[in-house]
Amino acid sequence: MDVLISLSLNGLATGMLIFLLAAGLTLIFGLMDVLNFAHGGLFAWGAYSGIWIYTSTGSFLIGIIGAIIAGMILGIVTERWIIKPVYGNHVQQILITLGLMLVLSEMLKVVWGPNQISATTPDYLSGSWEVGNVIIIKYRAFIIAVGFTVFLLVQFLLKKTKIGLVVRAGVMNKEMVQSLGINIQKVFMFVFMIGAGMAALGGMLLGPYSGVIYADMGMEFAILAFIVVVIGGMGSFSGSVMAAILVGLSGSFMAYYVPDLALAANMLLMAVVLIFRPQGLFGAKG
Repeated sequence: MDVLISLSLNGLATGMLIFLLAAGLTLIFGLMDVLNFAHGGLFAWGAYSGIWIYTSTGSFLIGIIGAIIAGMILGIVTERWIIKPVYGNHVQQILITLGLMLVLSEMLKVVWGPNQISATTPDYLSGSWEVGNVIIIKYRAFIIAVGFTVFLLVQFLLKKTKIGLVVRAGVMNKEMVQSLGINIQKVFMFVFMIGAGMAALGGMLLGPYSGVIYADMGMEFAILAFIVVVIGGMGSFSGSVMAAILVGLSGSFMAYYVPDLALAANMLLMAVVLIFRPQGLFGAKG
């Protein structure tokens, strides 16, 4: 039982990191119908900028804020000058955002060098709690708490605020929203900023979790994020958190019990979901 609890906590922590990246992807696709393969690059830039600020200032909180701001700025640049010219063309979106992903990864090497950078956990989040025979690592519990907090905040934003009403209406019918005098382009920009900020936050939190950050981390986690988006349902925000938890738990348990299948577990999970429910667990048909 103790092992099951430990594996579950580890899987939840990993799932929350993936959720922060995947949720931005599903929001952007749901409203803007954009396949952004450069989203992992924003994740990696959030990690590097956040850890650099954290190391320079000694403040983990300032590092988190800096990572989110850096991600939002990159999100604005990406949406305005990279995504905007290819709205409505998925093939061009895939090609141009894949190219941007490579550019962002190489720029990290130019700015911070090609070697891995170590990332330490702040003192107040180091160590663990012992509950009975179960060891709960503080930083993993922190990641889980942050992930669920972000989920609740975005849910509140989408369902209880005016801007959320506009976003949800835009998902259903962009043309109708625009005909009511609402600048849909500003809504697109806002959604892209939120998605990019969440990705950057996930990258920053990953650093102390894994102990190191590296330039190609964005591509690796972007693959997991797209798996989550497909399993949860394209455009479903609630689906992304459930799918991220499933992916995190399956990876954690498979790595412990069947290590040889750990890498294939998520692909197998996605294949099973697509066979029985092609639109994803929470996606709408069509």
